[in-house]
Amino acid sequence: MSDRTLPLLDLADLDAGPEAAERFREALRTATHEVGFFHLRHGIDPQVIGELFEVARRFFALPEADKRAIEMTRSPQFRGWTRLAGELTQGQVDHREQIDIGSERPVTGIVDPPYMRLDGPNQWPDALPELRTVITAWMDRLEQLGHRLLAQWAISLGGPADHFVPTFDPASILLKLVRYPGTADTPQGVGAHSDPGILTLLLIEPGKGGLQVRTDDGWIDVPPTDDCFVVNIGELMEVATDGYLRATQHRVTAPPPGSERLSIPFFFNPALDAPVPSVELPPELAARAKGVTRDAANVLGGRYGENLLKARLRAHPDVAARHHADLVASSD
Repeated sequence: MSDRTLPLLDLADLDAGPEAAERFREALRTATHEVGFFHLRHGIDPQVIGELFEVARRFFALPEADKRAIEMTRSPQFRGWTRLAGELTQGQVDHREQIDIGSERPVTGIVDPPYMRLDGPNQWPDALPELRTVITAWMDRLEQLGHRLLAQWAISLGGPADHFVPTFDPASILLKLVRYPGTADTPQGVGAHSDPGILTLLLIEPGKGGLQVRTDDGWIDVPPTDDCFVVNIGELMEVATDGYLRATQHRVTAPPPGSERLSIPFFFNPALDAPVPSVELPPELAARAKGVTRDAANVLGGRYGENLLKARLRAHPDVAARHHADLVASSD
């Protein structure tokens, strides 16, 4: 295990004058070129963070019958609660339970392209109505932050601030509340993977470790930093920059018996049918682009919907078999 640490950026620099903002953009570009991950000091009121984790704890403490009423197997859009050990990463069982919540949209009725089936409603627990209020406010807050960060990336890569805007109209948002219960039976909280989209903002319960990131020097532990997001880019950002920016693999180790760990990842991505927002890099950056990672087991599509659907079908084969049997059959 390497002793390397993630870079730390401070969002406040964007409001501290042109020179500080330019330093932020340079650090942003460097971090996601060299590592693909960084800590971002966010400046959000600790009470807001505390309320978020409190409502997450209350959700996971609900009777199982209340959670099963919104089980993901009821949702063709892969929304709702996933039972403990109900998800796979690279074919191996993850030791966690979670609820998936996305952008609220009407069902399109579109069957082809098949990824348009992923637009639709969420499932909310009747026994905890405040969950919807708290999570919706958090998603709205992070959507604004996501747009702000994308503008800074665009400028840092030599483009206009609004470069990514057309492909995020509307944005595809996914949020998870995740609980990792302690266990001695498996080291895998969630297995090694890279995210299929553009941008991930991860909030980790204060004081909880377990996240690991793959670097050129090997796996590194990401220590908890209470006033920060852990931020990473996904595979589409790697595609958009021809590999100049890196979609880095990461994993979570299961906590020890008698403990648990909560996390709240927020995935900010283009519309399902939007093409990859390619960036025309300046020559000095283009010369350092390594090309897109080639993996026969994970061929990247040109639209977010393609990559998301592929990931969903693999991670939740029970949902796929129940609602998308035609897609499962066509991939056999």
